[in-house]
Amino acid sequence: MKADVLIFAAHPDDAEMSCGGTIASLTSKGKKVVICDLTQGEMGTRGTTQTRKAESESAGNILGISERVQLYLPDTAFDTDRKTQIPVIETIRRFKPEIVICNAITDRHPDHGRASSLESDACFYSGLSKIETSYKDQKQENWRPRLVFHYIQDRMIKPDFVVDISQFWKTKLEAIRAFKTQFFDPNSTEPETYISSAVFWDFLESRGREMGHIIEVSHGEGFTVERPLGVEDLMGLK
Repeated sequence: MKADVLIFAAHPDDAEMSCGGTIASLTSKGKKVVICDLTQGEMGTRGTTQTRKAESESAGNILGISERVQLYLPDTAFDTDRKTQIPVIETIRRFKPEIVICNAITDRHPDHGRASSLESDACFYSGLSKIETSYKDQKQENWRPRLVFHYIQDRMIKPDFVVDISQFWKTKLEAIRAFKTQFFDPNSTEPETYISSAVFWDFLESRGREMGHIIEVSHGEGFTVERPLGVEDLMGLK
């Protein structure tokens, strides 16, 4: 299957928290979106790999994605060397996306910035034919996505552009809530974590409104670019 957009996430729930509204907007227009989780999030305090897998599938169904894949890299311990790049390159060549969206270029969690570099480098190397990869024993053709963006996660980064997700905000929240073991639940008996508090849930609302405020809508999601975007019609910009 050829995807329109491939979204990488260091951990299950990264994509939902950071660009869930954008995903819902894309799929509502019939675009094929694939999420690729690098790790199972197995080092997280709450939940298990089994619960997170089920939660990821539920969140993906809510957002209407075409497929979700798991690379099983070690949570908190993956590298950015060629050995680690290969499965990421294989995923890019498998889905041949026009657009790839990567983790934040820097963030509170060290995995996020490291994943960002890994994913971005793989986008370039995927276009080199002398780097050989295969999928289901078939040699893959080289492929380089047309555009590479990065979403913004916990730490604020000035966005290069903002997507209006006002009409998809509730869908985004529903997808995040699918990760029941990870986020605020007043009845949970598990240890409280950075993202499980009511304060963090309020932060998500504030961030969505802050990004929306920048472009004068109710809710938005911000992204950074690796190179300037080309524009054909100035009148089409908000």
